[in-house]
Amino acid sequence: MRSHRRPVPSGFDRGAGAALCVLSAAAAALGAVPANAAPHGDGRAEVDRLYQQAEEATQAYDKADERAVALRREVSDAQDLIARQQQRVNTMREALGSLAGAQYRSGGLDPTVALLFSDDPEDYLAKASLIDRIDVRRAGQLRELRAALRELAQERSEAAGELAELERSRKAVATHKVTVERKLAAAQHLLDTMSAADRAAFEHASRGDGRDDLPDLSGLVPPNGRAAAAIAAARAALGRPYVWGASGPSGFDCSGLMQWAYAHAGIHLPRTSQEQRYAGHQVPLSQAQPGDLVVYRSDASHVAMYVGHGQVIHAPYPGAPVRYDPVGMMPVSSVTRP
Repeated sequence: MRSHRRPVPSGFDRGAGAALCVLSAAAAALGAVPANAAPHGDGRAEVDRLYQQAEEATQAYDKADERAVALRREVSDAQDLIARQQQRVNTMREALGSLAGAQYRSGGLDPTVALLFSDDPEDYLAKASLIDRIDVRRAGQLRELRAALRELAQERSEAAGELAELERSRKAVATHKVTVERKLAAAQHLLDTMSAADRAAFEHASRGDGRDDLPDLSGLVPPNGRAAAAIAAARAALGRPYVWGASGPSGFDCSGLMQWAYAHAGIHLPRTSQEQRYAGHQVPLSQAQPGDLVVYRSDASHVAMYVGHGQVIHAPYPGAPVRYDPVGMMPVSSVTRP
């Protein structure tokens, strides 16, 4: 087997099909609620509910998009490998063709007959020994060619499977994109129909209080240099817009902001809030330190960065820029220290 053979697919690869099924099921569930559904009570609660559903779909979109990017790299690598293997097969065929042509030009006589008609038997025997060695070499090349052809067929089959999975992932991305856009459009429609007073009340109460003034974070010291770098990056993003599916630098969704901020600290976080929940060790909320990730809701569909004094920085929802909010703005499901 050649040294450049691809390794056996990891558990992540083997589970990709199942993951896509889960994503598709999530999209179907999210899409089950019509975009123009009547509010469940007052308009503010309905807008909050639609934003939450859009956030859930955004995380599913991020996951499917991340998988599509990885698959595109895998397919590109597979195509490069196939091209190199095809060139190897072509070279082997040319070498074997040269040997066959030389034997044909020699007349292809039976060795015994050729010896009887030879003017110089000793010279013939020397040449015959050389031909025997060539035949042994050709037999070895034939075996190598057959093995190379089998590997080439396997690589083409694997590439076809990766292409099919890429297409499924692209469809999942498109499905989640439609779901997000539909929920956001419905939320915006409800906001547009609200009175100015109701809309102002929603802006004030939808995620928490205390946004009019910057919180006093003086005297806070991050526990280490990595946390300090991540917090500094998150603070630098204050005021930048929420853009679903984005991970900076001009706009962010909630998990994209966390990934971008911690990248400035030299730490690669997974793309989605559900994965970021397990990107470190979990601590009680009462022991949260600046730089910790605060994950919200039972489905872990929102994430923020704790910065101290009961405050977080996060990307809230469309129309609301990256900002500070109280840590208790939504039900906290876990706190993770990367």
